[in-house]
Amino acid sequence: MPAVPPPYQDPLYRLRHALAGVSLAVLISVPVAALAARAIGSVLGDTYAVRAGVYGGLLLYVVVGAIVLFAKVARHETRPLSFARLGLWLASLWLWPALLAARRGGPPTDSA
Repeated sequence: MPAVPPPYQDPLYRLRHALAGVSLAVLISVPVAALAARAIGSVLGDTYAVRAGVYGGLLLYVVVGAIVLFAKVARHETRPLSFARLGLWLASLWLWPALLAARRGGPPTDSA
């Protein structure tokens, strides 16, 4: 039987804070997306089809954001999950395009 490595060498163990943060942020974002879809849908036409379409689009946005955030941030996340960190994950999940744009648009490096 092969030896089992200690938990601190397991890659998922090292990513546990990021996994918990992004998972809980997605879980909280489902009802937030429903409320936002209701508000946006009532402005756009107030039909079930409009609200359902907006909700589906928002859920897709959240899932893509979760994947992008996890890929970019997970290996650097070492602090334990707290309410403040969860709030940061939640805000980052909804604002992920701005975070990517800010990261790419950093100060130019002087090559001279």
